[in-house]
Amino acid sequence: MPEKKARQKRRRRKPAVASTGLSPVELQAGTPPADVAELERSVERDGGKLLGAYREPYAGHWVMLAALPIEKVGPTPFQRNLSDAHLRRLENVIGKVARFLDPIIVVRTKKPDEEGVHYWTPNGHHRLSAMRTLGAKTITALLVPQESVAYQILALNTEKAHNLRERALEVIKMYQELARLGDGNEESYALEFEEAALITLGLCYLQRPRFSGGAYHPILRRVDQFLKRSLRAGLETRRERAKAVLELDGLVVEKVDALKAKGLTSPYLKSFVVARINPIRFRPKDASPLGFDETLERMSKAAAKFNPDKIKTEDLARSGGVVDESE
Repeated sequence: MPEKKARQKRRRRKPAVASTGLSPVELQAGTPPADVAELERSVERDGGKLLGAYREPYAGHWVMLAALPIEKVGPTPFQRNLSDAHLRRLENVIGKVARFLDPIIVVRTKKPDEEGVHYWTPNGHHRLSAMRTLGAKTITALLVPQESVAYQILALNTEKAHNLRERALEVIKMYQELARLGDGNEESYALEFEEAALITLGLCYLQRPRFSGGAYHPILRRVDQFLKRSLRAGLETRRERAKAVLELDGLVVEKVDALKAKGLTSPYLKSFVVARINPIRFRPKDASPLGFDETLERMSKAAAKFNPDKIKTEDLARSGGVVDESE
């Protein structure tokens, strides 16, 4: 067998030539602004205690270290579901070392829910739940004065990697909440939404929980762009796009079932079919880019013409891709 070419090592980013941010003595220099002082009073009214205030070292934004009553802290309403395995591991580790050393990130919401939750955590749901299970009265948290940070969940959440379904569902739930508030357009929330395709895929997952979004994601991320219209108006367009993707998926599933009836078995059957009908797969680099509607239209026509009888076992053996999530 020919030797496999050694993978090129990714070059690490070099440290910045010029230093930036604050020196250690500058982190507590200056008087906290009025919103930080008001937030401290709110923490005390809520039964909590401010442990300190400082400016974070990179951009100098004020942050507070606070001890909060655990019953007044909850996850943002648009977060993914808890992972039982990850939660059990956290409970065991915290209980075994008898220490909680990793504060969660929280913002104080202006509208507490019916259960009296005043603080949302976009980064710390598992740690919060583990501490609750262990019977803790208090949770330590980095309290950020800007409530908008609650919507930067994908950028902030590093405690457990998101899969595609989780990312898409968080984005669409966040989108629906922001559309209800009537604030901004998709482009203004590019950081929070991460990529336009996640909005469309999120609606697909809401309608079809076992939808195999991974088969379509590489294509959608190239043709699905952020909309310049308001979130409320954009939501209707997103629903139409999700409908088109699900209709295409219905055609693809028919072809996958036909391949299975021929005796072809593989966890990559759907990805194989999608790759065969992908109009941008071999598109010349100098060709004008396809838009979302044109791409979906071409794929639907190609899916209708796809003939499973012409597919051989060796064709499938050469393919690879994303495992069909519905398997």
